[in-house]
Amino acid sequence: MVYNIMQNEKVLEIFGIHSVMEAIESGKQIDKVLIKRASDNLLHEEIRSLCRMAKIVVQEVPQEKLGRMTKGNHQGVIAVLAPIEYADIMEVFDSVEESGRVPLIMILDSVTDIRNFGAIARSAECAGVDVIVVSLKNSAPVNADAIKTSAGALTIIPVCRVGSIRNTLKFLQTRDVQIVAASEKSQTLIYDADFTKPTAIIMGSEDRGVSNEVMKMCDVTLSIPLKGQIESLNVGAAAAVMLFEVVRQRGIDAK
Repeated sequence: MVYNIMQNEKVLEIFGIHSVMEAIESGKQIDKVLIKRASDNLLHEEIRSLCRMAKIVVQEVPQEKLGRMTKGNHQGVIAVLAPIEYADIMEVFDSVEESGRVPLIMILDSVTDIRNFGAIARSAECAGVDVIVVSLKNSAPVNADAIKTSAGALTIIPVCRVGSIRNTLKFLQTRDVQIVAASEKSQTLIYDADFTKPTAIIMGSEDRGVSNEVMKMCDVTLSIPLKGQIESLNVGAAAAVMLFEVVRQRGIDAK
């Protein structure tokens, strides 16, 4: 089977029922699959099933959107390939430990704004973060805009997409990583934390912050001192402040 592939702003798209099915079954890194809304095509349902098993996001979209994305015979389905190769959190963590570095992990809990995502990735790469973890759903996409906003950092730093943030936190806690969340409600300032230990920093969405389910799993919650009248920083700015407090505590030359 020859894939029908088009390239637009560094995003590869595969269209056509059998091409998309083959791409999923072959394990290609797929960001999402777009399927014609309200379709009763049995092969579309089979694609939905394959996506569920492969943990690929499916979006139901109007026929007109599919037509705008490609002039080819899409047959009601388009797969958007990920512009980066996603990493495995366990493999990344093992590699970091083997290198002798003290792990530093950034976890984004429902950060959906592309500009914030890109800005955080840029700060994370500059601060020496080992990996960024995002959830499969309710997360900003790793697309051309995100990569541009990150100044290319998203092509350098490993990014892991996980089905469950909570399960990822459980894994990290078994590896003696402290879980730290940013919260303006905390009475403990970021300067009072010990960031010299293996650390995972969680940043939440702009509107709701870190979810209650994730917050309950945290070992420490920290706040950034503010002197102005506005109650909180933008999540991208808050992430940068926390990350460079880690850099300060660990030292520029620390592993």
